[in-house]
Amino acid sequence: MARKKGRDISGWLVVDKPAGMTSTSVVNKVRWALDARKAGHAGTLDPDATGVLAVALGEATKTVPFVTDALKCYRFAVRLGAATTTDDAEGAVIESSDRRPTDDEIGAALAQFRGEIMQVPPQFSAVKVEGERAYDLARAGEEMELAARPLWVESLEIVARPDADTVELEMVCGKGGYVRSIARDLGRALGCFGHVAWLRREWSGPFEAADGVTIERIDALAKSPELDALLLPLEVGLAELPELKATAEGAARLRNGNPGMVLASDVDWGEEAWASYEGRPVAVGTYKSGELHPSRVFNL
Repeated sequence: MARKKGRDISGWLVVDKPAGMTSTSVVNKVRWALDARKAGHAGTLDPDATGVLAVALGEATKTVPFVTDALKCYRFAVRLGAATTTDDAEGAVIESSDRRPTDDEIGAALAQFRGEIMQVPPQFSAVKVEGERAYDLARAGEEMELAARPLWVESLEIVARPDADTVELEMVCGKGGYVRSIARDLGRALGCFGHVAWLRREWSGPFEAADGVTIERIDALAKSPELDALLLPLEVGLAELPELKATAEGAARLRNGNPGMVLASDVDWGEEAWASYEGRPVAVGTYKSGELHPSRVFNL
């Protein structure tokens, strides 16, 4: 098997994704600019969405699930009065209404979208239907019955009402949320229809848009030490997990995929954690009786 070209470089680059670019294109750009062998991202953003896209490189790709599972914050505008085929501004209008709800009506309706809710993904989404992506079937003109999925919504609030046709919202939610579905379902609940006009991910787990690097800056610093210097360490992606200190012997065992001894801590038996040795991450796993049982080992 041919080896992938590129450097064995590990860490995170937080990108402030621009509108009009796919998440995959951002990852490819970062991988090229850093000449990295391996790269991936922690949570897809729609092409027209902006904001945090955390790109993992090398061994940091093993920490991606811990970022995708973390809470995320979205700020977005709902255009009231029209439903579209895509639940955003790119789609064709399929239903419309002259009704415009008051701020109080919108505020009251938001209550049903907080906490543990069931959400049906948009027709144009990456959900698989009998092995095919829903957006491919939707583009072919097929209409599907997509199953509702659970979503935890920590908070959902009005942040601005620029005009009668638009309300700006901020939502903090868990993994797998579709902002377009929130806009669609809120519009229906208000009896006026609605779709996403624009969307920005403000933060995702430990990563914030304010710290994001623009595509223009990535292009300008490509293949340079200055771009390398913007990488965050692998362990930033483990911010949601407790850290354990491995012993020298424990670190050696963990690196070989075996349970390794860690120093005493307040981590509970059976809790997921990560272990470090001399300041470097060694493994992620489950803590049991003074040892970490690894599920992922870092080759650093």
